[in-house]
Amino acid sequence: MPAGISSTERRNVARLPARAVDVEADENIASLIAVLQDQLALAREGKLRSVAVVSVSADGGAVGTQWSCTNGDIVSLIGKLTVLTHDLMASRA
Repeated sequence: MPAGISSTERRNVARLPARAVDVEADENIASLIAVLQDQLALAREGKLRSVAVVSVSADGGAVGTQWSCTNGDIVSLIGKLTVLTHDLMASRA
């Protein structure tokens, strides 16, 4: 077990099943992976306090949100997501 992580904290980590996906890597997939890796690196270094993720399915038919917050960060995260939503909608016009 890594230093600084208690057995209680370790039990709260869910392992995702590893499964191979037959998808040809392209610029969009590489960009998604790079963003996720950057966030994971910051989390491992203890430099993140909260994270919000908005996911859009490949066909654009489904949007999901997830977040991890500390204290009153939810208000700030909602504000940032609102600004992001407005920016994205403006860029589509």
